[in-house]
Amino acid sequence: MLLRETLQKRDFNVDAVTSAAACLDRVRAGGIDVVVTDVQMPDMNGIELCTLLSERHPDMISIVLTGMGDLEMAIAAMRAGAYDFLTKPVKSEFLAVAIRRATEHLSIKRHVKRLTSIAEQRSPIDGIAGSSAALRETTMQIRQFADTDATVLIMGESGTGKELVARALHELSPRRSEPFVAINCAAMPAPLLESELFGHVRGAFTDAKTSRSGLFVQAGRGTILLDEIGDMPLEMQVKLLRVLQERTVRPVGGDEEVPFEARVITATNRDLATEVDEKRFREDLFHRINVVAISVPPLRERSSDVMELTHHVLARISARSRRPAVMVAPDAARKLINFDWPGNVRELENTLERAVAVSNGIEISVDDLPMKIRQYECIRMELPTLVSAEMVTLDEMQRRYVKFVLNTVSGNKTHAARILGMDRRSVYRWIEPA
Repeated sequence: MLLRETLQKRDFNVDAVTSAAACLDRVRAGGIDVVVTDVQMPDMNGIELCTLLSERHPDMISIVLTGMGDLEMAIAAMRAGAYDFLTKPVKSEFLAVAIRRATEHLSIKRHVKRLTSIAEQRSPIDGIAGSSAALRETTMQIRQFADTDATVLIMGESGTGKELVARALHELSPRRSEPFVAINCAAMPAPLLESELFGHVRGAFTDAKTSRSGLFVQAGRGTILLDEIGDMPLEMQVKLLRVLQERTVRPVGGDEEVPFEARVITATNRDLATEVDEKRFREDLFHRINVVAISVPPLRERSSDVMELTHHVLARISARSRRPAVMVAPDAARKLINFDWPGNVRELENTLERAVAVSNGIEISVDDLPMKIRQYECIRMELPTLVSAEMVTLDEMQRRYVKFVLNTVSGNKTHAARILGMDRRSVYRWIEPA
């Protein structure tokens, strides 16, 4: 083709096809930046082709050629997403200039998109404060998975902000305009939980005077959070597994299956792998909800975030009470940073609420903090020789170390478990006689 040879002589890498359908196939294969198309074609005109290219491949550019140089055709081409419009016969140098201008525009557009993506990755997520590496990893995962429909399992200790993560996943997703509903699976017995989640029909039980849809249906095309799913009774786990597999619910007392469209997010403060091993959580349900996992770090692992969180909480308290923000004295700030926060962010928030209430309203001092924070000293353990001249197995070495940590914290198994990075049950197992 003459046009291809002309452009190749001007150092363009050109692929030529003879129909709109072939063009769509070639663009779908990738590697195309600019499409130059005629208006008059046998299977589809150039305006229709531009419309499809604009919808399916917004990161590429189209240029339209036509022998009908009227304003109406030019406007139609631009509305269809064309970058430029040239009237035939077009001089090769004019077309070359148009293509170079289009590629420069595309390069700038892609650069701006990259910069925007970087800025979004660095920008804070509403309600989640902190800039530590641990929290940045969590926020990166939130942004990465928000756009998907995958079921997400959020793991973290109590008080770390798992519901905030779930809300962020919802607010950053295409479902943001739809409902977000949450339920604590540990807060109610199995029969009531089943009715809350799946709904019930009139007469299903004594107080069921009217039919009621459950939260799965009430969530519409939005998001449902099943919080503390690790505490869900086993009989409900069986029913939930079926619901997630079939994407339908059966109201209590009903005979018909009702489809639902909500995205499912689950959260737990338990080690579900351990719960599965100990037969307290179904393995098949674990695999069903663990499609994507997000771990929320405890506050003791991101102590650099404590003051940022403190300022965030104090600003919120100030806005609510409509008074100037309370400051934190330097010695009080050191106490806050050094404390290990077993209750995580929730405990920090409650501590600050109390401190503001008992302070002079200007500055939080050490005396305004709870006694356990004022008297807390970060443990610095001097490790003894756990193994003397004898040679022991790694298991025995770990058993001795667990006992040593437990003795150091005066037998407090919860505190020892946090230091060791294991749950209380694991501590019990390691201190049992070999």
